[in-house]
Amino acid sequence: MNDIKRDFNVDIYITGSNSRLLSKEINTIFRGQGVEIKVYPFSFSEYYDFVKGDKNNAFNDYIMYGGLPYLLQEDNKVNKVKYLEMICNTVVTKDIIDRHNIRNVQAFNSLVDLLCSSIGSYVSSSKIANTLKSNGVKEITNETISIYLDYLCDAFLFYKVNRYDIKGKEYLKTLNKYYVSDIGIRNTKLNFRQIEMTHTIENIVYLELLKRGYIVDIGKNVNQEIDFIAKDFKDTYYIQVSFTIEDEEVKKRELGAFKRLDDGYKKIVITMDNSPFTILENGYKRINLIDFLLNNNALKEI
Repeated sequence: MNDIKRDFNVDIYITGSNSRLLSKEINTIFRGQGVEIKVYPFSFSEYYDFVKGDKNNAFNDYIMYGGLPYLLQEDNKVNKVKYLEMICNTVVTKDIIDRHNIRNVQAFNSLVDLLCSSIGSYVSSSKIANTLKSNGVKEITNETISIYLDYLCDAFLFYKVNRYDIKGKEYLKTLNKYYVSDIGIRNTKLNFRQIEMTHTIENIVYLELLKRGYIVDIGKNVNQEIDFIAKDFKDTYYIQVSFTIEDEEVKKRELGAFKRLDDGYKKIVITMDNSPFTILENGYKRINLIDFLLNNNALKEI
């Protein structure tokens, strides 16, 4: 490879989007000779640049069908669903099953469905195994679930998010969260039955933070949980995601996660509210989700 680069003065790109050669294996083969570039489905900003028009209508389509590039050329909703079903039945599951020679296909597919219905919820291998057993999936162990979860993350179908104890300054070993790589895939796997807005927008915010280069963890603040701690080389942000905080009880719960955090880091709530007021009590900030998604510098500027 170095000979080709030297003799022809070219850049070489090798894709990892293949069931026989995953990203981490490419890195092993070519270690020290290249840089990994992760390619995600379209963000809402990229999606909106193409479709334009009313932002709210565009966002409603985005949270339903996701950001896979092919869908931008397809206006028919039935054809969009057919394409997503094809992706789910081949790339999403069959490729992983064939690659790893998974024999308990029922358990694997049930795990994928369970993760899709549990985005934004705390899960563990033992909890998943018990749930699957109660739903009629036999001969499944915690260890097998852990292996399957690794397969799904290696294939970039899901992302595992660790919990970080802010006061104890350490990562916790239990109760992680998993977010799907594309919300359209998630909705298709569940036959568009569970369009839960709070968990859906939480998933979208997580992916957006990743795309912007942040290291993202879940925060544990004594007995409170912070949706995301987003950190880059310069700044750290505490972020709560909620469909609305117009209800006082919801607002109290969401802002309560920030209490006793006196480290000076910015504390932000991302909601679907269209309130013109961005400053909340105690210096906390609020930003509309669509405004956040369309502005790469939103966290710094608010």
